[in-house]
Amino acid sequence: MKTFELKYGCNPNQKPAHLDLLDGGDLPFEILNGRPGYINFMDALNSWQLVKELRVATGMPCATSFKHVSPTSAAVGKVLPMELKKACFVENVAGLDENPLACAYVRARGTDRMCSFGDWVALSDVCDELTASLIASEVSDGVIAPGYTEKALQILKGKRKGSYNVVRIDPDYVPKEEEIKEVFGIAFHQGRNNFKIDETLLSNIVTENKELPEDAKIDLIVSLITLKYTQSNSVCFAYDGQAIGVGAGQQSRIHCTRLAGTKADTWFLRQHPKTLGLKFRADLGRANRDNVIDGYINGNEEDVCADGIWQNYFTEQPERLTEGDKKAWLASRRNVSLGSDAFFPFSDNIKRAFASGVKYIAEPGGSIRDDLVIEECNKKGMVMAFTGMRLFHH
Repeated sequence: MKTFELKYGCNPNQKPAHLDLLDGGDLPFEILNGRPGYINFMDALNSWQLVKELRVATGMPCATSFKHVSPTSAAVGKVLPMELKKACFVENVAGLDENPLACAYVRARGTDRMCSFGDWVALSDVCDELTASLIASEVSDGVIAPGYTEKALQILKGKRKGSYNVVRIDPDYVPKEEEIKEVFGIAFHQGRNNFKIDETLLSNIVTENKELPEDAKIDLIVSLITLKYTQSNSVCFAYDGQAIGVGAGQQSRIHCTRLAGTKADTWFLRQHPKTLGLKFRADLGRANRDNVIDGYINGNEEDVCADGIWQNYFTEQPERLTEGDKKAWLASRRNVSLGSDAFFPFSDNIKRAFASGVKYIAEPGGSIRDDLVIEECNKKGMVMAFTGMRLFHH
């Protein structure tokens, strides 16, 4: 297939729209089901690059969840602890621990469940039956992978009344070295960002504390590769093989750090015993439960514990998650890693990161205030590596 006609472009008024290769060659993907749109393919092609690169860097199966051309999370295939399984509604899924790809998917989709509602999924490996069944249980627009087993494809084709988007990508496809993007009739030419991210990037440790364990190296690699495909400015918190908070597309770096830190806090607090113990009504769907859990943790638009309101969601009035509960629980969660797509201009980012359990940091360096940022890390016993490489993505 050399051309794929799209229903419309970014918006319904942007017609005609299609995909092709500039050299007239065959497109490197096959649509196995559905009819993906313009933004679907933007997500699909960016997300595939992320999981392909993360697979090479870590040697583990991995997955990502994308919305509007940025990842909500990315993860490698590590077994989930029981608290996280419960928070992701998979505590009773048989065979999960033995399936690294399924574990990676559950981690990625379960990180920021509100932002992943209606997501695009990318898998580094051939999609199997269990992973497909887990995807089928969530609200999603589509999936891209290097292949699908027969049973997996059958499951996915049955999703969304048969219209679910399933794309198979050629894993050996390599694009040309030059990228071209047109804005307002002007063509922008640049070399592709083929910068390799692996643990050698973490060798320049500039803090007094230079102890960087293997688990933290993996988390920092997850964070940096996630950032490489996130709209800038961006900051990413990672823990136990997955991104747990992505602060994307903010003009101020401290706002990136605050946003990502708040998402990371919410991820941890979803695993608090009080949260896991919420008694939901049987008729409350998974997406509505996610909204209620977010309200329970963060307050938001209504007090879900108040009389006259809790009855809409629960079978019994829940015990409040107090500020004291939150502080105590988050204080016990340490050893979080953080990556930044550009340097931290002020030490306030370090203070905010530390409040969400960050101990390990990777950022390019190069600020005129690097000394103040390093000093703040030293005060808190943190480990920081300067990568020397900016990761802007637009």
